[in-house]
Amino acid sequence: MTADLWLYLAVAVYFVIGVVLLIADGHAEMMSFGLYFDQWTYLFLFLMPLMAIIFDYAWIFFRFDDRRSLAVRRAFSPQRLAHLFSGMALLMALMIFQGTFTSIKNLLPIIRGGFLYDQWLANLDALLSFGRDPWKLLLSIAGHDAIIKIVDWNYSVLWFVVCFGTLFYVATSPRAASMRVRYISMFMLVWVVCGNILAGIFISAGPVFYGAVTGDEWRFAELATFLALPDGPTAANLFQSYLWSLHAHSTSGFGSGISAFPSVHVGLIALNAFFAAEVSRRLGIIAFCYTAFVMASSVYLGWHYAVDGYASLLVVGVGHFALRSLLDRKPGLVATALHGAVATA
Repeated sequence: MTADLWLYLAVAVYFVIGVVLLIADGHAEMMSFGLYFDQWTYLFLFLMPLMAIIFDYAWIFFRFDDRRSLAVRRAFSPQRLAHLFSGMALLMALMIFQGTFTSIKNLLPIIRGGFLYDQWLANLDALLSFGRDPWKLLLSIAGHDAIIKIVDWNYSVLWFVVCFGTLFYVATSPRAASMRVRYISMFMLVWVVCGNILAGIFISAGPVFYGAVTGDEWRFAELATFLALPDGPTAANLFQSYLWSLHAHSTSGFGSGISAFPSVHVGLIALNAFFAAEVSRRLGIIAFCYTAFVMASSVYLGWHYAVDGYASLLVVGVGHFALRSLLDRKPGLVATALHGAVATA
């Protein structure tokens, strides 16, 4: 856990900044620190550890014959359990981090006085797409009910499994120990830089909320109609309605807060793609293809302008290589500082 000390420190500093912002702006009611407790503890203290144990036992059962007892002792060795429990503790700290993120995100439209850049971003989208809104191109080639259901399931379900399953694996597995601190540092930076800092500077709501924040109800009307399927709304459509209701009533909720630029959804999956490319070229190609699919899906489902995804990919790429370069050049810098802090304490 001492190796994670500076991550705990980063969470604590971020938490303090969030509380100060909320109190200073007079919106302490926007605090969302307790919203994630039930889901986060169930996911990272019960469901995923249980799945990891089942997977380990299944792997041992099918992979080994006469050496199963040795494999079991190795799978549940003190080293393996140390990684598991220290990772679970770190994930609980990230629950506080997530609550801070949501609290600040809820505050952004209040601080900025509304969503200011939707028209500008939509126009930039059209300019980069040779005068046509990108969602129109996507609907022209994939405007079918069956396709939207697949895209919606991927964006609303599979994306979470991939992102948070990877987070759990990196935090708790000895095999990922060499990249653990760097991965989780980048995970946190994506939320803070993309989801708070840049989202606050270029405050925007996204295509599905375009009419509500600009007064132009027609530009994305066809997309909104398409998302409301005849046999029932998509998960994206339901969650969008939920988010706007919370925003309209100035209340916080699980996953609340509206911001489009840049896309955290794309940023987190791009983060996984950059790390996957370090493991294997083939895995990296698959991961970047999936990133492109998520980026297109975010436009197709009305969550984002295409430039939101482009910006996230650029920010994550620069951050990934900058952090890797920094840690490669000075591998002992963080360790020395941590040992000094521990010794002082």
